[in-house]
Amino acid sequence: MRLGINLVPEDCGRTAQEAERLGFDVAAAPEGFRSDAISVLGWVAARTSRIGLLSTVIQIPARTPVAMALAAATLDGLSGGRFRLGLGISNGHVTEGWHGAPFARPLARTREYVDVVRRTLAQEPVTYEGRHYALPLPGSEAGAFRLPGPVRSDLPVYLAAVGTRSLELAGEIADGWVGVFCSPEHAKQALDAVRTGRHRAGRDHDGFDAFVSAPAAVGEDVRAAAAPIRPYVARFMSLGDRESNFYFRLARQMGYEAAAEQVQDRFQAGDLQGAADAVPLEFIDSTSLLGPPARISRRLTEYAAAGVTTLGISPYAGTPEQRTAVMETVARAHREAGLSGREG
Repeated sequence: MRLGINLVPEDCGRTAQEAERLGFDVAAAPEGFRSDAISVLGWVAARTSRIGLLSTVIQIPARTPVAMALAAATLDGLSGGRFRLGLGISNGHVTEGWHGAPFARPLARTREYVDVVRRTLAQEPVTYEGRHYALPLPGSEAGAFRLPGPVRSDLPVYLAAVGTRSLELAGEIADGWVGVFCSPEHAKQALDAVRTGRHRAGRDHDGFDAFVSAPAAVGEDVRAAAAPIRPYVARFMSLGDRESNFYFRLARQMGYEAAAEQVQDRFQAGDLQGAADAVPLEFIDSTSLLGPPARISRRLTEYAAAGVTTLGISPYAGTPEQRTAVMETVARAHREAGLSGREG
Protein backbone atom coordinates (compact mmCIF):
# COMPACT_ATOMS: atom_id res chain seq x y z
CA MET A 1 0.00 0.00 0.00
CA ARG A 2 1.32 3.39 -1.03
CA LEU A 3 0.87 6.76 0.69
CA GLY A 4 -0.63 9.93 -0.78
CA ILE A 5 -0.94 13.44 0.61
CA ASN A 6 -4.08 15.54 0.31
CA LEU A 7 -3.25 19.17 -0.44
CA VAL A 8 -4.82 22.47 0.51
CA PRO A 9 -4.09 25.51 -1.68
CA GLU A 10 -2.47 27.63 1.06
CA ASP A 11 0.73 25.58 1.40
CA CYS A 12 0.39 23.03 -1.39
CA GLY A 13 3.89 23.54 -2.80
CA ARG A 14 5.70 23.07 0.52
CA THR A 15 3.49 20.13 1.51
CA ALA A 16 4.07 18.33 -1.79
CA GLN A 17 7.82 18.87 -1.54
CA GLU A 18 7.84 17.38 1.96
CA ALA A 19 5.74 14.45 0.77
CA GLU A 20 8.13 13.85 -2.10
CA ARG A 21 11.07 13.90 0.33
CA LEU A 22 9.31 11.37 2.55
CA GLY A 23 8.59 8.97 -0.32
CA PHE A 24 4.86 9.55 -0.75
CA ASP A 25 3.57 8.24 -4.07
CA VAL A 26 1.08 10.94 -5.02
CA ALA A 27 -0.07 14.46 -4.15
CA ALA A 28 -3.83 14.89 -4.45
CA ALA A 29 -5.79 18.13 -4.86
CA PRO A 30 -9.54 18.44 -4.23
CA GLU A 31 -11.99 20.65 -6.11
CA GLY A 32 -15.21 22.14 -4.81
CA PHE A 33 -16.52 25.68 -4.54
CA ARG A 34 -13.30 26.96 -2.92
CA SER A 35 -10.54 26.19 -5.44
CA ASP A 36 -9.96 24.20 -8.60
CA ALA A 37 -7.63 21.21 -8.78
CA ILE A 38 -5.79 21.96 -12.03
CA SER A 39 -4.32 25.26 -10.79
CA VAL A 40 -3.12 23.69 -7.54
CA LEU A 41 -1.57 20.70 -9.29
CA GLY A 42 0.07 22.91 -11.91
CA TRP A 43 1.72 24.89 -9.11
CA VAL A 44 2.83 21.65 -7.44
CA ALA A 45 4.13 20.16 -10.71
CA ALA A 46 6.53 23.09 -11.11
CA ARG A 47 7.92 22.59 -7.58
CA THR A 48 8.37 18.81 -7.57
CA SER A 49 10.05 16.29 -9.84
CA ARG A 50 8.92 12.76 -8.93
CA ILE A 51 5.68 12.64 -6.97
CA GLY A 52 2.50 11.74 -8.85
CA LEU A 53 -0.37 14.22 -9.22
CA LEU A 54 -4.03 13.29 -8.75
CA SER A 55 -7.20 15.39 -8.86
CA THR A 56 -9.61 14.31 -6.08
CA VAL A 57 -11.81 15.11 -7.75
CA ILE A 58 -12.46 17.43 -10.67
CA GLN A 59 -16.17 18.12 -10.94
CA ILE A 60 -17.72 16.83 -14.13
CA PRO A 61 -20.34 19.62 -14.49
CA ALA A 62 -17.66 22.32 -14.30
CA ARG A 63 -16.07 21.58 -17.70
CA THR A 64 -16.97 20.07 -21.03
CA PRO A 65 -15.31 16.66 -21.50
CA VAL A 66 -13.03 17.98 -24.27
CA ALA A 67 -11.93 20.93 -22.10
CA MET A 68 -11.17 18.42 -19.36
CA ALA A 69 -9.12 16.25 -21.71
CA LEU A 70 -7.18 19.31 -22.91
CA ALA A 71 -6.36 20.34 -19.35
CA ALA A 72 -5.38 16.78 -18.39
CA ALA A 73 -3.13 16.33 -21.41
CA THR A 74 -1.48 19.70 -20.84
CA LEU A 75 -0.81 19.11 -17.14
CA ASP A 76 0.42 15.60 -17.84
CA GLY A 77 2.84 16.89 -20.48
CA LEU A 78 4.14 19.73 -18.31
CA SER A 79 4.70 17.37 -15.37
CA GLY A 80 6.52 14.71 -17.37
CA GLY A 81 3.69 12.19 -17.33
CA ARG A 82 2.84 12.38 -13.62
CA PHE A 83 -0.86 13.31 -13.78
CA ARG A 84 -3.81 11.04 -12.96
CA LEU A 85 -7.28 12.36 -13.72
CA GLY A 86 -9.78 11.95 -10.88
CA LEU A 87 -13.37 12.87 -11.78
CA GLY A 88 -16.60 13.07 -9.81
CA ILE A 89 -20.25 13.96 -10.39
CA SER A 90 -20.29 16.34 -7.37
CA ASN A 91 -23.80 16.67 -5.93
CA GLY A 92 -27.08 18.23 -6.98
CA HIS A 93 -26.65 21.42 -4.93
CA VAL A 94 -23.20 22.29 -6.28
CA THR A 95 -24.00 21.09 -9.81
CA GLU A 96 -27.21 23.09 -10.16
CA GLY A 97 -26.48 25.97 -7.79
CA TRP A 98 -22.82 26.69 -8.54
CA HIS A 99 -22.36 25.45 -12.11
CA GLY A 100 -25.90 25.91 -13.42
CA ALA A 101 -25.85 22.43 -14.93
CA PRO A 102 -28.42 19.62 -14.68
CA PHE A 103 -27.74 16.82 -12.19
CA ALA A 104 -30.29 14.27 -13.42
CA ARG A 105 -29.01 10.84 -14.49
CA PRO A 106 -25.51 11.40 -13.05
CA LEU A 107 -24.20 7.89 -13.75
CA ALA A 108 -25.20 7.98 -17.42
CA ARG A 109 -23.68 11.45 -17.68
CA THR A 110 -20.44 10.19 -16.10
CA ARG A 111 -20.22 7.24 -18.49
CA GLU A 112 -20.55 9.50 -21.53
CA TYR A 113 -18.15 12.08 -20.10
CA VAL A 114 -15.39 9.53 -19.52
CA ASP A 115 -15.95 8.08 -22.98
CA VAL A 116 -15.43 11.48 -24.63
CA VAL A 117 -12.37 12.20 -22.47
CA ARG A 118 -10.78 8.89 -23.45
CA ARG A 119 -11.55 9.38 -27.14
CA THR A 120 -9.98 12.83 -27.01
CA LEU A 121 -6.84 11.56 -25.27
CA ALA A 122 -6.61 8.75 -27.84
CA GLN A 123 -6.27 11.53 -30.48
CA GLU A 124 -9.22 10.24 -32.45
CA PRO A 125 -11.44 12.63 -34.45
CA VAL A 126 -14.00 13.19 -31.71
CA THR A 127 -17.55 12.51 -32.78
CA TYR A 128 -20.14 11.50 -30.22
CA GLU A 129 -23.88 10.97 -30.17
CA GLY A 130 -25.00 10.56 -26.59
CA ARG A 131 -27.95 11.58 -24.52
CA HIS A 132 -25.92 14.19 -22.63
CA TYR A 133 -23.04 15.03 -25.00
CA ALA A 134 -23.05 15.42 -28.77
CA LEU A 135 -20.03 16.34 -30.88
CA PRO A 136 -20.13 18.13 -33.25
CA LEU A 137 -23.23 20.03 -32.23
CA PRO A 138 -26.25 18.50 -33.99
CA GLY A 139 -27.37 20.63 -36.92
CA SER A 140 -24.05 22.48 -37.23
CA GLU A 141 -21.70 22.32 -40.20
CA ALA A 142 -18.62 21.93 -37.99
CA GLY A 143 -16.39 18.94 -38.53
CA ALA A 144 -14.77 16.66 -35.97
CA PHE A 145 -11.60 17.84 -34.23
CA ARG A 146 -8.75 15.76 -32.85
CA LEU A 147 -6.13 16.55 -30.21
CA PRO A 148 -2.69 16.98 -31.84
CA GLY A 149 0.80 16.64 -30.39
CA PRO A 150 2.31 14.19 -27.92
CA VAL A 151 -0.41 12.90 -25.62
CA ARG A 152 -0.35 9.97 -23.17
CA SER A 153 -3.38 8.06 -24.42
CA ASP A 154 -3.39 5.72 -21.41
CA LEU A 155 -3.52 8.54 -18.85
CA PRO A 156 -5.25 6.96 -15.80
CA VAL A 157 -8.81 8.00 -15.05
CA TYR A 158 -10.21 7.65 -11.51
CA LEU A 159 -13.81 8.06 -10.38
CA ALA A 160 -15.07 9.16 -6.97
CA ALA A 161 -17.89 6.88 -5.85
CA VAL A 162 -19.96 6.18 -2.75
CA GLY A 163 -23.06 4.17 -3.70
CA THR A 164 -23.06 0.62 -5.05
CA ARG A 165 -24.00 1.56 -8.62
CA SER A 166 -21.38 4.29 -8.83
CA LEU A 167 -18.74 1.94 -7.40
CA GLU A 168 -19.62 -0.66 -10.01
CA LEU A 169 -19.34 2.02 -12.71
CA ALA A 170 -15.88 2.98 -11.43
CA GLY A 171 -14.81 -0.63 -11.71
CA GLU A 172 -16.25 -0.91 -15.19
CA ILE A 173 -14.85 2.21 -16.87
CA ALA A 174 -12.07 3.65 -14.68
CA ASP A 175 -8.50 2.83 -13.67
CA GLY A 176 -8.95 3.85 -10.04
CA TRP A 177 -11.45 4.72 -7.33
CA VAL A 178 -11.40 7.73 -4.98
CA GLY A 179 -13.07 7.05 -1.63
CA VAL A 180 -13.66 9.27 1.39
CA PHE A 181 -14.98 8.64 4.94
CA CYS A 182 -14.09 4.95 4.60
CA SER A 183 -13.31 2.59 7.42
CA PRO A 184 -11.26 -0.45 6.38
CA GLU A 185 -14.44 -2.52 6.61
CA HIS A 186 -16.36 -0.14 4.36
CA ALA A 187 -13.44 0.05 1.90
CA LYS A 188 -13.52 -3.73 1.59
CA GLN A 189 -17.26 -3.69 0.87
CA ALA A 190 -16.81 -0.89 -1.67
CA LEU A 191 -14.09 -2.80 -3.47
CA ASP A 192 -16.39 -5.81 -3.77
CA ALA A 193 -18.73 -3.57 -5.78
CA VAL A 194 -15.79 -2.29 -7.83
CA ARG A 195 -14.82 -5.87 -8.67
CA THR A 196 -18.39 -6.57 -9.79
CA GLY A 197 -18.09 -3.72 -12.29
CA ARG A 198 -14.72 -4.91 -13.53
CA HIS A 199 -16.02 -8.46 -13.98
CA ARG A 200 -18.98 -7.09 -15.94
CA ALA A 201 -16.55 -5.29 -18.26
CA GLY A 202 -14.32 -8.36 -18.64
CA ARG A 203 -11.44 -6.70 -16.76
CA ASP A 204 -9.35 -8.12 -13.92
CA HIS A 205 -8.41 -6.15 -10.82
CA ASP A 206 -4.67 -5.94 -11.51
CA GLY A 207 -3.41 -2.37 -11.64
CA PHE A 208 -6.63 -0.83 -10.34
CA ASP A 209 -5.80 1.83 -7.73
CA ALA A 210 -8.07 2.17 -4.70
CA PHE A 211 -7.25 5.64 -3.35
CA VAL A 212 -8.91 6.29 0.01
CA SER A 213 -8.60 9.58 1.90
CA ALA A 214 -8.15 9.57 5.67
CA PRO A 215 -7.57 12.44 8.11
CA ALA A 216 -4.48 11.91 10.29
CA ALA A 217 -3.74 13.36 13.73
CA VAL A 218 -1.02 12.21 16.11
CA GLY A 219 -1.32 12.19 19.92
CA GLU A 220 -1.62 9.93 22.92
CA ASP A 221 -5.24 11.02 23.54
CA VAL A 222 -7.42 9.78 20.68
CA ARG A 223 -10.33 12.06 21.60
CA ALA A 224 -8.09 15.14 21.60
CA ALA A 225 -6.54 14.10 18.29
CA ALA A 226 -10.02 13.83 16.75
CA ALA A 227 -11.11 17.32 17.85
CA PRO A 228 -9.80 19.33 14.84
CA ILE A 229 -11.35 16.81 12.43
CA ARG A 230 -14.88 17.24 13.78
CA PRO A 231 -15.80 20.45 11.85
CA TYR A 232 -14.65 18.90 8.57
CA VAL A 233 -16.86 15.83 9.06
CA ALA A 234 -19.83 17.93 10.20
CA ARG A 235 -19.63 20.16 7.12
CA PHE A 236 -19.68 17.25 4.67
CA MET A 237 -22.47 15.44 6.53
CA SER A 238 -24.58 18.61 6.30
CA LEU A 239 -24.37 19.47 2.60
CA GLY A 240 -27.88 19.83 1.17
CA ASP A 241 -30.73 17.55 2.20
CA ARG A 242 -30.42 14.08 3.67
CA GLU A 243 -31.45 12.07 0.64
CA SER A 244 -29.12 13.81 -1.82
CA ASN A 245 -26.11 14.01 0.50
CA PHE A 246 -23.76 11.12 -0.29
CA TYR A 247 -21.87 11.54 2.98
CA PHE A 248 -25.01 11.58 5.13
CA ARG A 249 -26.16 8.40 3.41
CA LEU A 250 -22.76 6.85 3.98
CA ALA A 251 -22.90 7.65 7.71
CA ARG A 252 -26.37 6.11 7.80
CA GLN A 253 -25.10 3.02 6.00
CA MET A 254 -22.31 2.70 8.58
CA GLY A 255 -24.83 2.76 11.44
CA TYR A 256 -24.65 6.43 12.49
CA GLU A 257 -28.01 7.68 11.17
CA ALA A 258 -29.28 9.22 14.45
CA ALA A 259 -26.01 11.01 15.06
CA ALA A 260 -25.82 12.23 11.45
CA GLU A 261 -29.34 13.66 11.73
CA GLN A 262 -28.32 15.53 14.86
CA VAL A 263 -25.18 16.85 13.16
CA GLN A 264 -27.16 18.07 10.16
CA ASP A 265 -29.94 19.64 12.24
CA ARG A 266 -27.47 21.63 14.32
CA PHE A 267 -25.38 22.65 11.32
CA GLN A 268 -28.35 23.90 9.33
CA ALA A 269 -29.59 25.81 12.39
CA GLY A 270 -26.28 27.70 12.43
CA ASP A 271 -24.85 25.88 15.46
CA LEU A 272 -21.55 24.89 13.84
CA GLN A 273 -19.82 24.03 17.09
CA GLY A 274 -22.78 21.94 18.22
CA ALA A 275 -22.73 20.09 14.91
CA ALA A 276 -19.03 19.33 15.29
CA ASP A 277 -19.54 18.16 18.87
CA ALA A 278 -22.31 15.79 17.72
CA VAL A 279 -20.05 13.87 15.33
CA PRO A 280 -19.46 10.49 17.01
CA LEU A 281 -15.85 9.82 18.01
CA GLU A 282 -16.32 6.27 16.76
CA PHE A 283 -17.12 7.52 13.24
CA ILE A 284 -14.03 9.74 13.14
CA ASP A 285 -11.81 7.02 14.58
CA SER A 286 -13.05 4.40 12.14
CA THR A 287 -12.34 6.60 9.11
CA SER A 288 -9.08 8.26 10.24
CA LEU A 289 -5.55 7.65 11.50
CA LEU A 290 -5.61 8.76 15.13
CA GLY A 291 -3.39 8.35 18.15
CA PRO A 292 0.22 7.37 18.86
CA PRO A 293 2.51 5.94 16.15
CA ALA A 294 1.95 2.29 17.07
CA ARG A 295 -1.83 2.71 16.76
CA ILE A 296 -1.44 4.46 13.39
CA SER A 297 0.76 1.61 12.18
CA ARG A 298 -1.98 -0.90 13.05
CA ARG A 299 -4.59 1.17 11.24
CA LEU A 300 -2.41 1.33 8.11
CA THR A 301 -2.16 -2.45 8.16
CA GLU A 302 -5.96 -2.72 8.39
CA TYR A 303 -6.45 -0.46 5.35
CA ALA A 304 -3.92 -2.47 3.36
CA ALA A 305 -5.61 -5.73 4.31
CA ALA A 306 -8.95 -4.30 3.10
CA GLY A 307 -7.52 -3.83 -0.40
CA VAL A 308 -6.70 -0.11 -0.30
CA THR A 309 -3.70 0.45 -2.58
CA THR A 310 -3.11 4.14 -1.84
CA LEU A 311 -4.04 5.84 1.43
CA GLY A 312 -4.18 9.62 1.00
CA ILE A 313 -3.72 11.32 4.35
CA SER A 314 -4.88 14.79 5.41
CA PRO A 315 -2.61 15.87 8.29
CA TYR A 316 -4.48 17.78 10.99
CA ALA A 317 -2.18 20.04 13.03
CA GLY A 318 -1.87 23.75 13.77
CA THR A 319 1.27 24.82 11.89
CA PRO A 320 3.08 23.76 8.70
CA GLU A 321 5.87 22.30 10.82
CA GLN A 322 3.39 20.27 12.86
CA ARG A 323 1.68 19.01 9.72
CA THR A 324 5.06 17.89 8.40
CA ALA A 325 5.61 16.07 11.70
CA VAL A 326 2.33 14.19 11.17
CA MET A 327 3.46 13.21 7.67
CA GLU A 328 6.79 12.00 9.05
CA THR A 329 5.04 9.93 11.71
CA VAL A 330 2.74 8.29 9.16
CA ALA A 331 5.65 7.61 6.78
CA ARG A 332 7.62 5.98 9.59
CA ALA A 333 4.59 3.92 10.69
CA HIS A 334 4.11 2.85 7.08
CA ARG A 335 7.69 1.58 6.89
CA GLU A 336 7.51 -0.13 10.28
CA ALA A 337 4.32 -1.90 9.26
CA GLY A 338 6.20 -3.36 6.28
CA LEU A 339 3.89 -1.73 3.74
CA SER A 340 6.45 0.20 1.65
CA GLY A 341 6.48 -1.04 -1.90
CA ARG A 342 3.64 -3.49 -1.28
CA GLU A 343 0.10 -3.00 -2.53
CA GLY A 344 -2.89 -3.89 -0.36
